[in-house]
Amino acid sequence: MTTSETPSAETAERSEPALDATERAMLDGWLEYHRETLARKCSGLTDEQLKSAAVPSSTLTLLGLLRHMAEVERWWFTTVFGGEPDVPVYSTEEDPDRDFHVGPEDTYAQALATWRGELATARDHAAPHELDELSAGTSRNGRHFNLRWIYTHMIEEYARHNGHADLIREAVDGSTGE
Repeated sequence: MTTSETPSAETAERSEPALDATERAMLDGWLEYHRETLARKCSGLTDEQLKSAAVPSSTLTLLGLLRHMAEVERWWFTTVFGGEPDVPVYSTEEDPDRDFHVGPEDTYAQALATWRGELATARDHAAPHELDELSAGTSRNGRHFNLRWIYTHMIEEYARHNGHADLIREAVDGSTGE
């Protein structure tokens, strides 16, 4: 892959969540649906397009959203739920929003691989646990969360950012739709 093209093979297959699933299957289904929606919004664009801010007053880009969601996956499933040390993917003390601040050296291939890796780790942390189980780690203000809350929050986080991704993608190349 060159920096000027993203592979069309990355267009994510997306399944509609079941209408009659159990609570856990429903939450898994909606989270996967929103994860793959973000992947679809990013697919087929060049690195330059993925780094394009769609609104003059904003620096928000599709590549920044993908990187941000890698950070969010790690924070909630690895750090908070799994209790592992907080090791940000992109953010630094000097630039806590580095996930959103993409530079010329940042590529879609790198961000996609990082995000997919964080998804795999998130799934591994969540799979053996029941929804009522509390996180090993705590939030920044010391609270424990049950896994159900984390799933619900992640669905909300993706849904909000997928709305941003819709607008950015439309501004970048005119594509609309889910």
